Amino acid sequence: MSISLEEVRHVAKLARLELSEQEMVALQSELNALLGLFSEIESLDFDGVEGQSHAVSLQNVWAEDIPGEPLDRAAALQNSALSRAGLFVVPTIIED
Repeated sequence: MSISLEEVRHVAKLARLELSEQEMVALQSELNALLGLFSEIESLDFDGVEGQSHAVSLQNVWAEDIPGEPLDRAAALQNSALSRAGLFVVPTIIED
């Protein structure tokens, strides 16, 4: 199967593309080459090949949810740019 120049013109019109005649011929050539590759893939024998949802196997990595010692307030605030009364002070981003 190949794409005719008239089909390229029709698709270009539908896509509202303003292509020169030279660009349409180039696009026709590229589309026909692409269809040729698809026909090669279509001709391959895939009997006995199991389908996959991903190219590589994926596994979830679950870590145990073990509670540890919490940070004390001084350790949490030690790298803070500004703190007051044991709390982080941040710039106001919502104004009244």
